[in-house]
This record gives sequence, structure tokens and C-alpha cells, in this order.
Amino acid sequence: MTVVATPPAPKLELPPLQLGGITVDTPVILAPMAGITNSAFRRLCREYGGGLYVAEMVTSRALVERTPESLRIISHDEDEKVRSVQLYGVDPVTVGAAVRMLVEEDRADHIDLNFGCPVPKVTRRGGGSALPWKIDLFTSIVQTAVKEASKGGIPLTIKMRKGIDDDHLTYLDAGRIARDAGVAAVALHGRTAAQFYSGQADWSAIARLREALPDIPVLGNGDIWSAEDAVRMVRETGVDGVVVGRGCQGRPWLFGDLQAAFEGSEQRHRPGLREVAEGVYRHAELMVETFGNDEYKALREIRKHMAWYFKGYVVGGELRAKLATVPTLEVLRGLLEELDMDLPYPGIDSEGPRGRAGSPKKPALPKDWLVSRQLNAEQSAEISAAELDVSGG
Repeated sequence: MTVVATPPAPKLELPPLQLGGITVDTPVILAPMAGITNSAFRRLCREYGGGLYVAEMVTSRALVERTPESLRIISHDEDEKVRSVQLYGVDPVTVGAAVRMLVEEDRADHIDLNFGCPVPKVTRRGGGSALPWKIDLFTSIVQTAVKEASKGGIPLTIKMRKGIDDDHLTYLDAGRIARDAGVAAVALHGRTAAQFYSGQADWSAIARLREALPDIPVLGNGDIWSAEDAVRMVRETGVDGVVVGRGCQGRPWLFGDLQAAFEGSEQRHRPGLREVAEGVYRHAELMVETFGNDEYKALREIRKHMAWYFKGYVVGGELRAKLATVPTLEVLRGLLEELDMDLPYPGIDSEGPRGRAGSPKKPALPKDWLVSRQLNAEQSAEISAAELDVSGG
């Protein structure tokens, strides 16, 4: 891996992140991303730098029902020092049962609750970023989860968005409720559900939450595409740490840059095409292991990563198309050998936003969801049956 120096920067005076009994020396968290932050990708990231690496989001119902996919999602490599799991759910009873299972069966060291997902199939059931609008439901879920997690001494955190839209903001109320319930930290993505991933993240909202909750760690998320972005967020908002999502897609070495920047080091990873190709192949091999040596499934899963890894690099359109449909490791190796391995790091063209941002849209919500901040009888009945069967997306 090519490592280059940037202009000297002072060390960021940010102490290790403390989550209950867990100390995260580099206060950086890998955001859980469905279909991405499996054990293979987490291994790649942590080989570059320190932090807390959260598994893909899993639905509480699927976990309680012990579906094979849910058990795969929460599996961790033996050398993962902190087994971090993120749960999604809309029913306090089911969420509580899922947390109890993780605690009693010693399957996690840290649990995060998802209140930030903007995907329609989640919000239309009252989940994700729609849920904090219902204060009674949100309070019940968080209190139940904290109670169950505390039985095993496991810190529980929450991740949320600003709210449903600019007219229905929830983050300050939700932050205070979560703090009073005993969560170990609160993370805020500085967008509303209506924004999806479009536009710019509102770091000023993150700063307001930090100011409103001086007694627990507050973490910032949104538009961290580089180590310099992370440093700037800390300085502008006063957060105790950062949560990195789309910025590391196709760039697991970003965690090395983050650790270096927080330590005041000039070093940054700037890989040439040969190093990227080697990383892609290693990722694919790890994916095969992750999916129980099911090479077809593993290679199908790696396809989405190709555009991210090769963003900005000179790769012909025909070759890109073949990489996006690669069926086996053998074919992948052959395609990678067609690349001009001597091409250097392309600079700014490979940096910045990655993945689909989507466009602002009216969030899908349950009937009459915004009429009141309390559940009505019909909504309560719907919630009890609204758990999804698979990962929330």
C-alpha cells in the first residue's frame, strides 16, 4: 500500500471513546450497512486502523426466530475484540427478546439500536427514522433494550437521524429520552429521512445535540469522505467520535487514514491500481469464507463493491461491466490481470461521495403517523406485527 505524507497537522486532542466498559482508543465507528459490513469487510477495515466495527443491521424478529441469515449477520471472527451488533425493531417486546438472547447466549459485547434507516420498506412500518416521532414507542423500546443489555453489562447505543423531515424533527427529544434511559452513547446522522442521502449533512444539528447532551458521548455521522472531514467534524461540532458509512465503501484503508489523522500523523494511503486490485481479490477471498465457501454467493455479493473500489481509476467500460458480473474467483483474477497495474493513485477523482445518494422524497409512513406523537390503537396493533423477516436494508 502506497503511503504518502500530507502537510503536518496537530494531534487532535480527543480522548478514547468510552462505551460502558469498552474503550475505543480511536474514536471511529464503522456504520452498519446491510450487505456491506459483514465479517469480510470488517476484517479489511480493522487491518488498517483502530475503531469499533459494527455488523450489518439485523431485525429483532429474525434474530429471535433464529433464521440462518440473521445468525450469519451477527457472527464475528474469533479475533474481533468487540463483537458489535445493530438491531432494528418496532416492537418493544421483540426488541427486548432479541437483546436478551444476545446477552444470555454471549453473542455480543456492544449493541446498537437503529433509528436512522430511511428505506421505505422500513419507515412505512413505523421503523427506522420514522420511529422516534412516536415518543411512547421510542421510549419503551430504548428502556426495554437498556434494561436487558444491562443484565450482561453490555453497553447499548442508538443511531438516529434528525427526524422525518424539516417540519418533524425528533433528534433532540430522542437524544434526551435515550440519555435518561441509560444509553452509553447517541449517534446522529445529520440528515432527515426525507433527504435520504441527498444534499449535505447538517453538522450544526450534530453540534446542537452535543450541546444538549453534555453528560454522555455524542457521535457524528454524515459526509465523512476523508480523514480531514472527520477532523473538521470533531472541531466544528465537539463530538466525541465519528461514525463512517458510505465514505469507506471501496476504501477500507480510510480507517488507517482516520487513525493517523487523529494521532496527528501526516501519513495517508494513496493506492495505485495494483494495490486496489490486490485488495479487491483479497476481499473476494474473505467473502467466500464468510459465506461458507459458497463461491457463487460470495462473488455475487462482491459485485456491488467494484464501482466503489475503482472509482476514479482508468478502467475500460467493457472491463467494468465484466467486473460487475464476475461469477468466480478464477474469472475475477483473470479480469484483474487485464488492468494496467502501473497506474498511480488518480487523486481527487477517486475521492468524495460514493454510492447512490438518492433524491429528497416524501417518506413512506404508516397511516396518520404524523397526526400525533403518540400511538393510537390501530397503530399499536399494526406495530405488534410489523417486524420484518430479514435485514432491514
